[in-house]
Amino acid sequence: MRRIPMLSPLLALALPLPALAAQPPAGYAQAADYLEKDSHPERYTPLNILDGRDTTVWCAPAGGKSPLSVGFKGVATVDEVRLYTGNGSDRQAFKAFARVKKLTLQGKESARTFTVEDKRGTQTVPLNPAISGAWFTLEVADTFPGKEAEAPVCLTDIVFYSEGKPLNGPHMAPKLRYDARTAPLLGTWYAGLEGAPDRFLSFYVDGTYQLVHEPLGGEEPTTLTGTYTASGAKLTLDIPKKGKAALTLEPGEAPADGHTLTLQGEQSGPWKEPFRTRP
Repeated sequence: MRRIPMLSPLLALALPLPALAAQPPAGYAQAADYLEKDSHPERYTPLNILDGRDTTVWCAPAGGKSPLSVGFKGVATVDEVRLYTGNGSDRQAFKAFARVKKLTLQGKESARTFTVEDKRGTQTVPLNPAISGAWFTLEVADTFPGKEAEAPVCLTDIVFYSEGKPLNGPHMAPKLRYDARTAPLLGTWYAGLEGAPDRFLSFYVDGTYQLVHEPLGGEEPTTLTGTYTASGAKLTLDIPKKGKAALTLEPGEAPADGHTLTLQGEQSGPWKEPFRTRP
């Protein structure tokens, strides 16, 4: 009888195990409003919370708590966040501005609310069970007061982790600088029924976009990815198998209406309707 060779235990341990699916990196952070958005938009831009540096911060508009949205380049599963509350640029700024005390993190199907201490530096918050989604909404639920009664509330950083690996941080800093050409685009846009969109167009800081179509009839979702360029008022998409196409960005009739994006020319499929800033 032919003997079947057996692997030694040491050799078996040396064989590579199936790789775990890599978690997508953070792709954008955006908010409808923030401190000095009109006068100095680069100073407190929402992108600052993703760079893992205490020299850059995000602050809500004075007297307000405008929610933040953080998007990932795919569905991410987050089991830990490392958060630096307040304006951590220096001790005086930390005391002068209000600081986030309680924060709600909303994913696709679940949410977590957690409280941090009133101190400088990074604080680790485990999320058990983990929370998943292609984008999360962050809303300030409570604050530590600043020096003045109406001091804006700030957040220096929030780094998302999955199985011990960061999905954003200092390695992303060069791509997170404020860019007036792309700032109006960053985030996720929606098309389809009001309140029940089936198409999601996301623009990321690295010059790429992703279009996800989730038909309401239950058909298999489809995903399309490509690159985009913005120059002045001109926005161009590189669409696989179709080439370059121009988009038109238009404001709504009222501020609450947001903006719309429309692909120029006759279009079909997932591009046939304008994309809007509100679901």
